[in-house]
Amino acid sequence: MNAFSITPSEPWLAPLAGYSDLPFRLLCQQYGCAVTNSEMVSVKGLHFQSSGTVRLLQTCPEDSPMVLQLFGSEPELFGPVMEQLVEQGFRNFDLNAGCPVRKVLKSGSGCGLMRDLDLLVSIAKVMVRKAAAHPDGGRVGVKFRLGFENGDDRFIELAQRLEDIGVDWVTMHPRYGKQMFTGDADWSRLKELKEAVSIPVVGSGDLYTAHDGVRCLETTGIDAIMFARGAMFDPAIFNRFRDAFAGRPVSSMDGEQLIQIVREHIRLTREYEGTERSFRKIRSIIPRYAKGLEGIRAFRNDLVACENWEELDEVVSTIRDMRPAER
Repeated sequence: MNAFSITPSEPWLAPLAGYSDLPFRLLCQQYGCAVTNSEMVSVKGLHFQSSGTVRLLQTCPEDSPMVLQLFGSEPELFGPVMEQLVEQGFRNFDLNAGCPVRKVLKSGSGCGLMRDLDLLVSIAKVMVRKAAAHPDGGRVGVKFRLGFENGDDRFIELAQRLEDIGVDWVTMHPRYGKQMFTGDADWSRLKELKEAVSIPVVGSGDLYTAHDGVRCLETTGIDAIMFARGAMFDPAIFNRFRDAFAGRPVSSMDGEQLIQIVREHIRLTREYEGTERSFRKIRSIIPRYAKGLEGIRAFRNDLVACENWEELDEVVSTIRDMRPAER
């Protein structure tokens, strides 16, 4: 997997559970994404060779540069798992210290790690040490939030400690863990973080449009931005961001581009997975692309009725004639 630079003009794809699999990463790369992140992968699942977890490691030579995001709370498992991953060729890693979902927090993982900075830093230290064994030099980042409890600001202390142990970059979603995704992301805290450390800072949170990304960079001075929900609805947001960043006109989604994106997502899913499970998954994802269009309910019902790839393509072709719903 190739190295990458962290610069404002190069947008990232966030690690999206259930979404940023191999087909979606390849799709986003086609539309201007500079660096992708995998779905978060359980270190415990890898340790015990869970088939569902191992499946998340699927990649290919074109899937580059890609950052493999890991989550867990047991430092003793990270060492051997990291050794295996480096042997398999993985080079770029990220520690998830930001996920606020209950089933992740129950194990002390995700944003739960921000309640114990010593534990979090010890895990990151293992990752840094093991990644260094990659023949081309491994790299490690950590993604976190402002803190776990509202008002418990631990992000600057954490970032400085991570810098001290050799972490290569940090990513912050400027909400607290208890907030989940409610309220607004406080981009001013990204500016504070950038001023507190020397390593690159990547920002995430409430980046729904290309112009949101440019505005975040301009107001915070961070090194790069990472699209999450914005990319889920529009994988072409990366090229739109590149245009906005360069001062070029930014195109909007039309029916032709939408159907092109959806069909390419289907093609990549069928080529790289092609299973009944992947068929059901892509069938459930497609309605997100048609959000805000008239007839979305009937469109969703037609998708659910599809029993094979050919029927899926036929239903998808109707997107071209769907118009924005009146508000």
